[in-house]
Amino acid sequence: MTGMKPAPIGPADTVPRRDILTLVALAGGAIGVAGYAWPLIDFMNPSKDVLALASVEVPLDAIAPGMGITVVWRGKPIFVRHRTEVEIQQARDTPLDQLTDPQDDRARVQPGHDQWIVVVGICTHLGCIPLGNKPSEMRGDLGGWFCPCHGSQFDTSGRIRRPPAPSNLAIPPYTFESDTKIRIG
Repeated sequence: MTGMKPAPIGPADTVPRRDILTLVALAGGAIGVAGYAWPLIDFMNPSKDVLALASVEVPLDAIAPGMGITVVWRGKPIFVRHRTEVEIQQARDTPLDQLTDPQDDRARVQPGHDQWIVVVGICTHLGCIPLGNKPSEMRGDLGGWFCPCHGSQFDTSGRIRRPPAPSNLAIPPYTFESDTKIRIG
């Protein structure tokens, strides 16, 4: 019996046992790494409360001309104002060469909805929240928004008219779902 080799039994004997054990160990290790990595990857996804703030629906039918409301979107105040015909005309009659950050009023509103201006309510100077979204608040000399921190003034289109703010109030992404409702975000 010494010196005799056992006869091969079948095709499984063509792969050495050591290679099979190596593949099983590697597969088990990969499954283990995936099992530990998945919670970490899932942890980095936005939470449900953040996803809920990804967009905000705003009903417009209760906002009278000349009035505005403030809604919160992604932790930022958003000013939604129903402009009067006088405010719209004032914004359009302003020569662009008089603006620090020139932008036409029509570029700041959605086509066909000139009466609605939607801006991020954060001053572009140092991040204060301007006054003027309510008629009882100081709106500055231009009837738009007034920043109480350093005196910046914005017109009824949210454009900077009196520094120190360097640029216009930002326009968030928004769409009209109907004539009486918008979706911000």
